[in-house]
Amino acid sequence: MSLDLSADLVTLLRAITDVESVSGNERELADLVEAALRQLPHLDVHRDGDCVVARTHLGRPSRVVIAGHLDTVPVAHNLPSSLEEGPDGLHVVGRGTCDMKGGVAVQLSLAAELDAPNRDITWVFYDHEEVGAELNGLGRLARNSPELLEGDFAVLMEPTDAQVEGGCQGACRILITVEGKAAHSARSWLGVNAIHGLSDVLDRLRDWEPRHIDVDGLTYREGLNAVFVSGGVAGNVVPPSASIEINYRFAPDKSPDDALAELERVFDGHDFVVTDMSPAARPGLDRPIAQDFVTSVGATPKPKYGWTDVARFSALGIPAVNYGPGDPSLAHTDHEYCPAHQLDACAAGLRRWLTHEENA
Repeated sequence: MSLDLSADLVTLLRAITDVESVSGNERELADLVEAALRQLPHLDVHRDGDCVVARTHLGRPSRVVIAGHLDTVPVAHNLPSSLEEGPDGLHVVGRGTCDMKGGVAVQLSLAAELDAPNRDITWVFYDHEEVGAELNGLGRLARNSPELLEGDFAVLMEPTDAQVEGGCQGACRILITVEGKAAHSARSWLGVNAIHGLSDVLDRLRDWEPRHIDVDGLTYREGLNAVFVSGGVAGNVVPPSASIEINYRFAPDKSPDDALAELERVFDGHDFVVTDMSPAARPGLDRPIAQDFVTSVGATPKPKYGWTDVARFSALGIPAVNYGPGDPSLAHTDHEYCPAHQLDACAAGLRRWLTHEENA
């Protein structure tokens, strides 16, 4: 089998969708992608595990990185792909069509088509996005060969309904544990109820006012929420210990240290343990190259509230946005699909940006 990168986008999407690539099983698809890209004389191709990188070297004054992941979540009787008519036209249905092989199809098609773009382009097709961060292929590439990710701006082809979502919010989880003293519930006065001791933390969460913060022209709304509560021994025992896990979504004006400072302020007097920290990413929409991108694709930028791998580009000093076909609310669902018209819209938007002469 081989991939025909000159095929129409629907045909190309179906071809890569039908190569099952659940996280950890990307090798076959990565091999096909590598083989197809190596047939293109204008691209220099590199391989890192199951991550494939293809770059132009035209001496342009700027370089952009356009990235997408090859892996999917597990199949749920939704392969091979199929076609259906929706209210907005033809849909390609199947695991990964939305998240995010629709974006990968657009990448592959344009990588073949654009042999003389107005900017040098680095195309990245990486593995292990849908699993633990320590396995992430983009992160591994950044550690092994950071020079391959150098650029002035990056586009991550995550599904956004063909809209532009700038940067991403950071995510932090902390665990607060309250200690009490066990006792028989019939003689509760001899103990200290640790679950009741969580009330102060819950009061602070209830009283916390979410802020709306402007970053590079986009307004992000922060969130602070209890997501897990645990405690208790038995139905007749005063609980001696109770814990609450809290999720903080912070705007990209904050570093991880800034986020921790805010949590220390809110929960002053309580010790906590950080169980997860994912930095935020600034969208960089104040930069000319980003403004040119937005103008070219013809979309009004929105803030990205979830966390995506644009944060990995931000950590490298590269501003980044999310832009790809597919409704993100369909990601990981059993009836995942990608509308054909959004494939065409994203390809057209990127083509305008990468071929027009103005501000090139």
